Amino acid sequence: MKIERISSGTPGFDRLIQTGFKRNSINLIAGEPGSGKTIMALQFLLEGCKKNEPGIYITFEEKKDKLYEDMATLGWDLGQYEKKGLFMYLEYTPEQVKKVLVEGGGIIDSIIDKIKVKRIVIDSISSFSLLYSDELTKKEAALALFDLINKWNCTAILTSQGKAADHNLIMEAALEFEVDSIIILYHSKKKGERVRAIEILKMRGTQIPDKTFEITINSKGLSITNKIVKI
Repeated sequence: MKIERISSGTPGFDRLIQTGFKRNSINLIAGEPGSGKTIMALQFLLEGCKKNEPGIYITFEEKKDKLYEDMATLGWDLGQYEKKGLFMYLEYTPEQVKKVLVEGGGIIDSIIDKIKVKRIVIDSISSFSLLYSDELTKKEAALALFDLINKWNCTAILTSQGKAADHNLIMEAALEFEVDSIIILYHSKKKGERVRAIEILKMRGTQIPDKTFEITINSKGLSITNKIVKI
């Protein structure tokens, strides 16, 4: 059975993951602040806009005006896609997302049905996980979230904020075991210079490289080079 894949929208990344993410998969992008998580997640949604696959960006932290302004510096007019019904911005508190889980979808259900959403980003899941004091309830909440995403028939990216060091990333155990892929973005300092890099820790049903590749972020966005770097 051939696996259907969709483009990530990040130049140089699809060649590392057999042409793209598995459709309807749940993918975790983890990294410390400034590593490029939000840019990579938005590139995924904008790629969908170009292919007439509507997307939703759910955030706990980014303010709409600031996000749209920041992305305009990369030449991305999020408002234009919003007017066309291809991009939807939702600012939720972690408590509101918790309520959505209890209600089994709630208002997000109707939005997804209305604009026929195919791609979804939750940026970042770290704030949401802080609502749960023990690992069992955290895992149950993560599974409920995954069940919703699967019900919506969407391909999803979740971002997680954590510090990567010696290949050990501090992240929620429930997410680590249940997501289809884990991608780490590094933003470290070596000999006075900042090094950006990407590593794919796992991706189900996909042959992935065992190396870490350089990332560049410029006026056009985030891209992956062929240069192998050591972290």
